[in-house]
Amino acid sequence: MENAVSARYPLIGALVLAGFWPSPALSHDGPAPDNRTPGGALVQIVREATQQFHDVSVAQAAGYALHFGCVSGSDSGAMGLHYVNMDLVADPALDPTRPEIVIYEPKPNGSLRLIGADYLVLAEAWHATNPNPPEMMGQLFHLFESPNRFGLPAFYTLHVWAWKDNPSGTFVNWHPKVSCESFSGQAHGPGR
Repeated sequence: MENAVSARYPLIGALVLAGFWPSPALSHDGPAPDNRTPGGALVQIVREATQQFHDVSVAQAAGYALHFGCVSGSDSGAMGLHYVNMDLVADPALDPTRPEIVIYEPKPNGSLRLIGADYLVLAEAWHATNPNPPEMMGQLFHLFESPNRFGLPAFYTLHVWAWKDNPSGTFVNWHPKVSCESFSGQAHGPGR
């Protein structure tokens, strides 16, 4: 096969054999979103909207603050650190370019790694103008009834694991490869 490729397309064959052919499935921060698959376009939008927040101090300057500590599950991984923009939460409009929450994972060196975004809307505010549950670009939100562990009224949420590949799915609540072990109870500095 390699010889057939190199004989038919010498430059492509040489690049593949030399290992220099760029892989469209990889990027600096994990797999690149595939805009041809369901959800790929949303992941790309989230990456563009949150690129600036790799440095948590930039997110804080934009109105995001740590709430809920580090959210972990009993056996399904964790959600990580939720930096919430309360002004965006108070507005029931959903905009993929303006996530209500940016999510970080605490690292052993004290830094934070941006791993995704979370869209949140209070159920009562949403249903005041919408009869159906919210969805964003084909992805249905998950309902958290009240009472819940966050002390919030019933709300809808959609996690988008745009910066750390989730083997359980891009839009599920829990990430089996996220850990809260390095969280000391304080907000940490920038990092990647």
